[in-house]
Amino acid sequence: YDEAGQLTEKIRRKPYAVILFDEIEKAHPDVMNVLLQILDDGEITDSHGRKVNFENTVIVMTSNAGSERKEGTVGFGHTVNEQNRDRAMKALGEFLRPEFLNRVDEVICFNRLDEKNFAGIAHIMLDELQKSLEDKGLHFTWDEDVEDYLVKKSYSATYGARNLRRTIQKELEDVMAAQIIDSYEHPVTQIHASVEDGKLVVRSL
Repeated sequence: YDEAGQLTEKIRRKPYAVILFDEIEKAHPDVMNVLLQILDDGEITDSHGRKVNFENTVIVMTSNAGSERKEGTVGFGHTVNEQNRDRAMKALGEFLRPEFLNRVDEVICFNRLDEKNFAGIAHIMLDELQKSLEDKGLHFTWDEDVEDYLVKKSYSATYGARNLRRTIQKELEDVMAAQIIDSYEHPVTQIHASVEDGKLVVRSL
């Protein structure tokens, strides 16, 4: 709970800030009480008796509430997105007190990622990897079916894009790093990824 002291000290020094609380449902009740005071009064008193003003901060809280619940059928007059929002709000109400929720300006519900979304994210991640390697003097290319492979290998409506990030790291980045180290005497300048017999193949030249 004394971790709040670190927060107040940082805000005291930099009063204009964006504060992110990730997975707020896992927070200790004492932290929730401090947050409620910040949202209510715009300030809290630290352990030294100094008032710290939060009026110039933007507070963002994330939660996975409701994401583990299975989607049911959509009733008349309700879209899937509306149903997801209703489910998320109900789940939030199970661990956030009404007085807390009433002080939150906006609740934004993100829709589940589908395979098309994953394909777009896979392309972005491969582009970022390509640019990172270019900065190191390495030219990276890949066949189009590599993106399809990554999507099929990592798609998860529950865990989102984290699975995709892990798959790229394990099956591409780690393999590339090992090949670059093994080819130390003959430096690698080009790397190409392809799918052969249902497996991801990385070749260094």
